[in-house]
Amino acid sequence: MFLDFFLLLKNDGIPVTIREYLTFLEALDKDVAQYSVDDFYYLSRTSLIKREHHLDRFDMLFGYYFEGIEQIDLEDFMKIPEEWLKKSFNAQFTEEDKAMIKAMGGLDKLLERLKELMETQKKRHEGGSKWIGTGGRSPFGSGGYNPEGIRMGPHEGVGSRRAVKVWDKREYKDLDDGVELETRNMKMALRRLRILTREGTKEELDLDQTIDKTSRNAGLLELEMVAAKKNNIKVLLLLDIGGSMDDHIELCSRLFSAAKYEFKHLEHYYFHNCLYESVWRDNKRRKQEAVPTFEILHKYNSDYKVIIVGDASMSPYEILYPNGSIEHSNDEAGMIWLERLKEQFPDIVWLNPMPYEEWRYTESIGIIREFTGDRMFPLTMGGLQQAIKALKDKKIKYEGH
Repeated sequence: MFLDFFLLLKNDGIPVTIREYLTFLEALDKDVAQYSVDDFYYLSRTSLIKREHHLDRFDMLFGYYFEGIEQIDLEDFMKIPEEWLKKSFNAQFTEEDKAMIKAMGGLDKLLERLKELMETQKKRHEGGSKWIGTGGRSPFGSGGYNPEGIRMGPHEGVGSRRAVKVWDKREYKDLDDGVELETRNMKMALRRLRILTREGTKEELDLDQTIDKTSRNAGLLELEMVAAKKNNIKVLLLLDIGGSMDDHIELCSRLFSAAKYEFKHLEHYYFHNCLYESVWRDNKRRKQEAVPTFEILHKYNSDYKVIIVGDASMSPYEILYPNGSIEHSNDEAGMIWLERLKEQFPDIVWLNPMPYEEWRYTESIGIIREFTGDRMFPLTMGGLQQAIKALKDKKIKYEGH
Protein backbone atom coordinates (compact mmCIF):
# COMPACT_ATOMS: atom_id res chain seq x y z
CA MET A 1 0.00 0.00 0.00
CA PHE A 2 3.08 2.26 0.12
CA LEU A 3 4.01 1.81 -3.53
CA ASP A 4 2.65 5.26 -4.40
CA PHE A 5 4.90 6.79 -1.73
CA PHE A 6 7.91 4.95 -3.16
CA LEU A 7 7.08 6.20 -6.67
CA LEU A 8 6.60 9.75 -5.35
CA LEU A 9 10.14 9.73 -3.96
CA LYS A 10 11.59 8.21 -7.11
CA ASN A 11 9.79 10.57 -9.48
CA ASP A 12 11.06 13.55 -7.48
CA GLY A 13 14.65 12.51 -8.12
CA ILE A 14 15.47 10.80 -4.82
CA PRO A 15 17.46 7.66 -5.79
CA VAL A 16 15.40 5.01 -4.01
CA THR A 17 15.67 1.42 -5.24
CA ILE A 18 13.47 -1.66 -5.21
CA ARG A 19 15.82 -3.35 -2.75
CA GLU A 20 15.41 -0.49 -0.26
CA TYR A 21 11.66 -0.53 -0.73
CA LEU A 22 11.54 -4.28 -0.05
CA THR A 23 13.68 -3.79 3.05
CA PHE A 24 11.21 -1.14 4.21
CA LEU A 25 8.25 -3.51 3.66
CA GLU A 26 10.03 -6.34 5.42
CA ALA A 27 10.65 -4.13 8.45
CA LEU A 28 6.97 -3.17 8.51
CA ASP A 29 6.00 -6.83 8.27
CA LYS A 30 8.15 -7.55 11.34
CA ASP A 31 6.41 -4.72 13.28
CA VAL A 32 9.60 -2.66 13.61
CA ALA A 33 7.51 0.51 13.69
CA GLN A 34 5.32 -0.85 16.50
CA TYR A 35 2.30 1.20 15.37
CA SER A 36 4.02 4.48 16.21
CA VAL A 37 3.77 7.25 13.62
CA ASP A 38 7.13 8.62 14.72
CA ASP A 39 8.70 5.17 14.46
CA PHE A 40 7.19 4.75 11.01
CA TYR A 41 8.74 8.04 9.88
CA TYR A 42 12.21 7.12 11.13
CA LEU A 43 11.94 3.60 9.72
CA SER A 44 10.97 4.84 6.26
CA ARG A 45 13.68 7.51 6.30
CA THR A 46 16.36 5.05 7.41
CA SER A 47 15.29 2.40 4.90
CA LEU A 48 14.84 4.58 1.84
CA ILE A 49 17.32 7.48 2.12
CA LYS A 50 21.04 6.89 1.55
CA ARG A 51 22.49 10.40 1.31
CA GLU A 52 22.13 13.20 3.83
CA HIS A 53 21.35 15.96 1.34
CA HIS A 54 18.11 14.15 0.41
CA LEU A 55 16.78 14.24 3.99
CA ASP A 56 15.11 17.64 3.73
CA ARG A 57 13.37 16.73 0.47
CA PHE A 58 12.23 13.46 2.02
CA ASP A 59 10.64 15.35 4.93
CA MET A 60 8.74 17.58 2.50
CA LEU A 61 7.48 14.62 0.44
CA PHE A 62 6.62 12.64 3.55
CA GLY A 63 4.50 15.56 4.74
CA TYR A 64 2.94 15.89 1.29
CA TYR A 65 1.96 12.23 1.08
CA PHE A 66 0.90 11.48 4.64
CA GLU A 67 -0.15 14.85 5.91
CA GLY A 68 -1.17 17.48 3.35
CA ILE A 69 -4.95 17.28 3.28
CA GLU A 70 -5.05 20.00 0.61
CA GLN A 71 -2.79 17.95 -1.64
CA ILE A 72 -3.89 14.34 -1.30
CA ASP A 73 -7.28 12.72 -1.50
CA LEU A 74 -9.19 10.78 1.13
CA GLU A 75 -8.11 7.40 -0.15
CA ASP A 76 -4.41 8.27 0.12
CA PHE A 77 -4.75 9.81 3.57
CA MET A 78 -6.64 6.89 5.00
CA LYS A 79 -3.80 4.56 4.06
CA ILE A 80 -2.38 5.44 7.48
CA PRO A 81 -3.67 2.64 9.75
CA GLU A 82 -6.14 3.84 12.36
CA GLU A 83 -4.26 1.82 14.98
CA TRP A 84 -1.24 4.10 14.48
CA LEU A 85 -3.31 7.23 14.91
CA LYS A 86 -4.81 5.79 18.05
CA LYS A 87 -1.40 4.88 19.44
CA SER A 88 -0.14 8.38 18.68
CA PHE A 89 -3.29 9.77 20.29
CA ASN A 90 -2.52 7.91 23.50
CA ALA A 91 1.02 9.24 23.56
CA GLN A 92 0.28 12.88 22.75
CA PHE A 93 -2.62 13.92 24.98
CA THR A 94 -2.91 14.44 28.72
CA GLU A 95 -5.38 12.46 30.80
CA GLU A 96 -7.57 15.55 30.99
CA ASP A 97 -7.63 15.83 27.18
CA LYS A 98 -8.45 12.14 26.82
CA ALA A 99 -11.35 12.49 29.24
CA MET A 100 -12.74 15.40 27.23
CA ILE A 101 -12.44 13.42 24.00
CA LYS A 102 -14.21 10.43 25.52
CA ALA A 103 -17.00 12.70 26.66
CA MET A 104 -17.40 13.84 23.07
CA GLY A 105 -17.62 10.32 21.67
CA GLY A 106 -14.01 9.13 21.60
CA LEU A 107 -11.37 8.91 18.91
CA ASP A 108 -13.42 6.54 16.73
CA LYS A 109 -16.12 9.18 16.41
CA LEU A 110 -13.45 11.80 15.71
CA LEU A 111 -11.99 9.74 12.84
CA GLU A 112 -15.44 9.01 11.48
CA ARG A 113 -16.24 12.73 11.47
CA LEU A 114 -12.91 13.43 9.76
CA LYS A 115 -13.83 11.07 6.91
CA GLU A 116 -17.17 12.79 6.49
CA LEU A 117 -15.60 16.24 6.32
CA MET A 118 -12.92 15.12 3.88
CA GLU A 119 -15.58 13.73 1.57
CA THR A 120 -17.60 16.96 1.81
CA GLN A 121 -14.99 19.72 1.81
CA LYS A 122 -13.75 20.71 -1.65
CA LYS A 123 -11.49 23.70 -0.97
CA ARG A 124 -9.06 25.30 1.47
CA HIS A 125 -10.53 26.78 4.64
CA GLU A 126 -9.05 29.09 7.26
CA GLY A 127 -10.60 29.91 10.62
CA GLY A 128 -14.01 28.91 11.84
CA SER A 129 -15.19 25.87 13.74
CA LYS A 130 -16.34 23.36 11.15
CA TRP A 131 -14.13 22.79 8.09
CA ILE A 132 -10.59 21.39 7.93
CA GLY A 133 -8.07 24.22 7.72
CA THR A 134 -5.87 26.57 9.67
CA GLY A 135 -6.76 28.51 12.81
CA GLY A 136 -10.19 28.36 14.39
CA ARG A 137 -11.72 25.74 16.70
CA SER A 138 -12.26 22.84 14.32
CA PRO A 139 -10.83 19.57 15.66
CA PHE A 140 -9.09 19.13 12.31
CA GLY A 141 -6.57 21.69 11.10
CA SER A 142 -3.46 23.68 11.85
CA GLY A 143 -2.77 26.52 14.24
CA GLY A 144 -6.02 26.47 16.15
CA TYR A 145 -7.13 25.09 19.52
CA ASN A 146 -9.11 21.98 20.11
CA PRO A 147 -8.14 19.25 22.58
CA GLU A 148 -9.52 16.52 20.31
CA GLY A 149 -7.49 17.76 17.35
CA ILE A 150 -5.95 15.96 14.42
CA ARG A 151 -3.46 18.33 12.88
CA MET A 152 -3.53 18.74 9.10
CA GLY A 153 -1.00 20.77 7.12
CA PRO A 154 2.62 21.78 7.59
CA HIS A 155 2.41 25.15 9.31
CA GLU A 156 3.34 25.91 12.92
CA GLY A 157 0.47 27.82 14.40
CA VAL A 158 0.00 30.16 17.29
CA GLY A 159 -2.47 27.89 19.01
CA SER A 160 -1.76 25.49 21.81
CA ARG A 161 -0.09 22.94 19.49
CA ARG A 162 -1.94 20.05 21.15
CA ALA A 163 -2.47 17.75 18.20
CA VAL A 164 -1.04 14.59 16.66
CA LYS A 165 2.63 15.21 15.80
CA VAL A 166 3.60 15.74 12.18
CA TRP A 167 6.93 16.03 10.39
CA ASP A 168 7.35 19.67 9.51
CA LYS A 169 10.43 20.63 11.51
CA ARG A 170 12.68 20.10 8.48
CA GLU A 171 15.88 19.94 10.49
CA TYR A 172 17.98 19.14 7.43
CA LYS A 173 17.56 22.28 5.32
CA ASP A 174 21.27 23.06 5.42
CA LEU A 175 22.11 19.66 3.91
CA ASP A 176 19.96 20.12 0.83
CA ASP A 177 22.17 20.96 -2.15
CA GLY A 178 19.48 23.24 -3.55
CA VAL A 179 19.02 25.57 -0.59
CA GLU A 180 20.27 29.15 -0.37
CA LEU A 181 23.89 29.35 0.73
CA GLU A 182 24.43 30.47 4.31
CA THR A 183 27.74 30.80 6.14
CA ARG A 184 27.08 27.61 8.09
CA ASN A 185 26.51 25.31 5.14
CA MET A 186 29.37 26.98 3.24
CA LYS A 187 31.62 25.94 6.11
CA MET A 188 30.29 22.40 5.84
CA ALA A 189 31.13 22.28 2.13
CA LEU A 190 34.58 23.90 2.45
CA ARG A 191 35.46 21.56 5.29
CA ARG A 192 35.61 18.71 2.78
CA LEU A 193 38.71 20.27 1.22
CA ARG A 194 41.20 18.68 3.58
CA ILE A 195 44.75 17.48 3.28
CA LEU A 196 45.60 16.01 6.68
CA THR A 197 49.27 15.71 7.66
CA ARG A 198 51.09 15.05 10.92
CA GLU A 199 53.62 17.60 12.10
CA GLY A 200 54.75 19.21 15.34
CA THR A 201 54.84 17.79 18.86
CA LYS A 202 54.03 14.12 19.32
CA GLU A 203 50.97 14.39 21.54
CA GLU A 204 48.50 11.81 20.18
CA LEU A 205 48.53 8.10 21.03
CA ASP A 206 49.17 5.75 18.09
CA LEU A 207 47.08 2.84 19.30
CA ASP A 208 48.11 0.33 16.61
CA GLN A 209 51.83 0.92 17.09
CA THR A 210 51.42 0.87 20.88
CA ILE A 211 49.73 -2.54 20.73
CA ASP A 212 52.38 -3.86 18.33
CA LYS A 213 55.34 -2.67 20.42
CA THR A 214 53.76 -3.85 23.67
CA SER A 215 53.20 -7.31 22.17
CA ARG A 216 56.81 -7.47 20.97
CA ASN A 217 57.93 -6.37 24.46
CA ALA A 218 56.40 -9.42 26.19
CA GLY A 219 53.38 -7.48 27.40
CA LEU A 220 55.31 -4.62 28.98
CA LEU A 221 53.47 -1.44 28.00
CA GLU A 222 55.36 0.73 25.54
CA LEU A 223 53.54 3.85 24.34
CA GLU A 224 54.01 5.20 20.83
CA MET A 225 53.04 8.83 20.28
CA VAL A 226 52.51 10.71 17.02
CA ALA A 227 51.80 14.30 16.06
CA ALA A 228 48.14 15.23 15.68
CA LYS A 229 46.66 15.44 12.20
CA LYS A 230 46.21 18.96 10.91
CA ASN A 231 44.57 20.31 7.80
CA ASN A 232 47.40 21.98 5.88
CA ILE A 233 45.44 22.87 2.77
CA LYS A 234 46.54 26.18 1.26
CA VAL A 235 43.96 28.33 -0.53
CA LEU A 236 44.33 31.42 -2.70
CA LEU A 237 40.98 33.19 -2.97
CA LEU A 238 40.53 35.76 -5.77
CA LEU A 239 37.33 37.80 -5.61
CA ASP A 240 35.81 39.97 -8.34
CA ILE A 241 34.54 43.18 -6.79
CA GLY A 242 32.46 46.10 -8.06
CA GLY A 243 30.21 46.62 -11.06
CA SER A 244 27.78 43.76 -11.66
CA MET A 245 29.25 41.91 -8.66
CA ASP A 246 27.60 44.48 -6.36
CA ASP A 247 24.43 42.37 -6.64
CA HIS A 248 26.27 39.45 -5.02
CA ILE A 249 28.14 41.23 -2.22
CA GLU A 250 26.27 39.51 0.62
CA LEU A 251 26.72 36.02 -0.84
CA CYS A 252 30.43 36.57 -1.48
CA SER A 253 30.87 37.97 2.03
CA ARG A 254 29.42 34.76 3.46
CA LEU A 255 31.81 32.69 1.37
CA PHE A 256 34.78 34.81 2.48
CA SER A 257 33.73 34.51 6.13
CA ALA A 258 33.35 30.73 5.84
CA ALA A 259 36.71 30.35 4.07
CA LYS A 260 38.54 32.42 6.73
CA TYR A 261 37.04 30.19 9.41
CA GLU A 262 37.87 26.88 7.72
CA PHE A 263 41.33 27.43 6.25
CA LYS A 264 44.40 28.21 8.35
CA HIS A 265 46.44 28.99 5.23
CA LEU A 266 44.18 31.39 3.31
CA GLU A 267 45.36 34.28 1.16
CA HIS A 268 42.86 36.57 -0.56
CA TYR A 269 43.01 39.33 -3.18
CA TYR A 270 40.49 41.37 -5.15
CA PHE A 271 40.28 42.14 -8.86
CA HIS A 272 37.68 43.66 -11.16
CA ASN A 273 36.09 41.73 -14.03
CA CYS A 274 39.28 40.04 -15.23
CA LEU A 275 42.74 39.44 -13.84
CA TYR A 276 45.35 41.98 -15.00
CA GLU A 277 48.82 43.13 -13.89
CA SER A 278 47.75 44.00 -10.34
CA VAL A 279 45.36 42.96 -7.56
CA TRP A 280 44.66 44.39 -4.10
CA ARG A 281 43.72 43.42 -0.54
CA ASP A 282 41.97 46.57 0.66
CA ASN A 283 39.25 47.97 -1.60
CA LYS A 284 39.50 51.40 0.00
CA ARG A 285 43.21 51.64 -0.88
CA ARG A 286 43.24 49.69 -4.11
CA LYS A 287 45.06 52.47 -6.01
CA GLN A 288 47.64 53.22 -3.32
CA GLU A 289 48.40 49.63 -2.29
CA ALA A 290 48.03 47.58 -5.46
CA VAL A 291 49.95 44.27 -5.46
CA PRO A 292 51.65 43.24 -8.71
CA THR A 293 50.18 40.00 -10.02
CA PHE A 294 53.72 38.76 -10.77
CA GLU A 295 54.39 39.02 -7.03
CA ILE A 296 51.46 36.66 -6.36
CA LEU A 297 52.76 34.19 -8.95
CA HIS A 298 56.23 34.20 -7.39
CA LYS A 299 55.25 34.36 -3.73
CA TYR A 300 52.96 31.33 -3.50
CA ASN A 301 53.98 27.87 -4.62
CA SER A 302 51.94 25.48 -6.74
CA ASP A 303 50.58 23.69 -3.63
CA TYR A 304 47.97 26.43 -3.31
CA LYS A 305 44.43 25.66 -4.50
CA VAL A 306 42.94 28.67 -6.31
CA ILE A 307 39.27 29.63 -6.00
CA ILE A 308 38.16 32.50 -8.23
CA VAL A 309 34.80 34.09 -7.47
CA GLY A 310 33.16 36.28 -10.10
CA ASP A 311 30.21 36.54 -12.46
CA ALA A 312 32.54 36.61 -15.51
CA SER A 313 30.10 39.08 -17.08
CA MET A 314 31.96 41.68 -19.14
CA SER A 315 32.84 42.62 -22.67
CA PRO A 316 34.91 39.92 -24.40
CA TYR A 317 37.43 42.69 -25.19
CA GLU A 318 38.25 42.90 -21.47
CA ILE A 319 39.50 39.32 -21.63
CA LEU A 320 41.01 38.98 -25.09
CA TYR A 321 42.65 42.29 -26.03
CA PRO A 322 45.24 44.73 -24.66
CA ASN A 323 43.72 47.95 -23.34
CA GLY A 324 40.41 46.11 -23.00
CA SER A 325 39.97 47.00 -19.33
CA ILE A 326 37.29 49.57 -18.63
CA GLU A 327 39.31 51.03 -15.71
CA HIS A 328 42.86 51.42 -17.02
CA SER A 329 45.16 50.79 -19.98
CA ASN A 330 46.43 47.23 -19.75
CA ASP A 331 49.41 46.37 -21.93
CA GLU A 332 48.58 42.67 -21.94
CA ALA A 333 45.22 40.97 -22.40
CA GLY A 334 43.47 39.57 -19.34
CA MET A 335 43.61 36.04 -20.82
CA ILE A 336 47.42 36.16 -20.75
CA TRP A 337 47.33 36.80 -17.00
CA LEU A 338 44.75 34.06 -16.49
CA GLU A 339 46.97 31.59 -18.38
CA ARG A 340 49.96 32.57 -16.24
CA LEU A 341 47.84 31.96 -13.14
CA LYS A 342 46.82 28.50 -14.38
CA GLU A 343 50.42 27.63 -15.23
CA GLN A 344 51.54 28.41 -11.69
CA PHE A 345 48.49 26.93 -9.94
CA PRO A 346 47.16 23.81 -11.71
CA ASP A 347 44.25 23.40 -9.26
CA ILE A 348 41.82 26.19 -10.16
CA VAL A 349 38.03 26.42 -9.95
CA TRP A 350 35.77 29.37 -10.73
CA LEU A 351 32.61 30.02 -8.69
CA ASN A 352 29.95 32.02 -10.53
CA PRO A 353 27.06 33.59 -8.53
CA MET A 354 25.00 33.97 -11.72
CA PRO A 355 22.29 31.30 -12.18
CA TYR A 356 23.57 28.51 -14.40
CA GLU A 357 20.57 28.86 -16.72
CA GLU A 358 21.77 32.36 -17.68
CA TRP A 359 25.38 31.50 -18.47
CA ARG A 360 24.73 30.74 -22.13
CA TYR A 361 23.47 34.28 -22.76
CA THR A 362 26.80 35.92 -21.85
CA GLU A 363 29.71 35.43 -24.27
CA SER A 364 32.38 36.25 -21.69
CA ILE A 365 31.13 33.49 -19.37
CA GLY A 366 31.65 31.00 -22.18
CA ILE A 367 35.21 32.28 -22.73
CA ILE A 368 36.11 32.03 -19.04
CA ARG A 369 34.44 28.65 -18.75
CA GLU A 370 36.55 27.35 -21.65
CA PHE A 371 39.68 28.75 -19.97
CA THR A 372 38.90 26.79 -16.79
CA GLY A 373 38.32 23.57 -18.73
CA ASP A 374 34.65 23.48 -17.68
CA ARG A 375 35.63 23.87 -14.04
CA MET A 376 33.31 26.83 -13.52
CA PHE A 377 30.65 26.01 -10.92
CA PRO A 378 27.53 27.92 -9.80
CA LEU A 379 27.76 29.49 -6.36
CA THR A 380 25.08 27.22 -4.90
CA MET A 381 25.41 24.52 -2.27
CA GLY A 382 25.61 21.80 -4.90
CA GLY A 383 28.01 23.83 -7.05
CA LEU A 384 30.29 24.58 -4.10
CA GLN A 385 30.40 20.91 -3.13
CA GLN A 386 31.36 19.92 -6.68
CA ALA A 387 33.99 22.66 -6.86
CA ILE A 388 35.63 21.37 -3.67
CA LYS A 389 35.71 17.86 -5.15
CA ALA A 390 37.20 19.27 -8.38
CA LEU A 391 40.09 20.83 -6.42
CA LYS A 392 40.98 17.33 -5.26
CA ASP A 393 40.31 15.57 -8.56
CA LYS A 394 41.31 17.22 -11.86
CA LYS A 395 38.94 14.98 -13.83
CA ILE A 396 35.81 16.57 -12.33
CA LYS A 397 34.12 19.14 -14.57
CA TYR A 398 30.79 20.93 -14.39
CA GLU A 399 28.38 19.87 -17.08
CA GLY A 400 25.23 21.61 -15.88
CA HIS A 401 22.21 20.22 -14.07
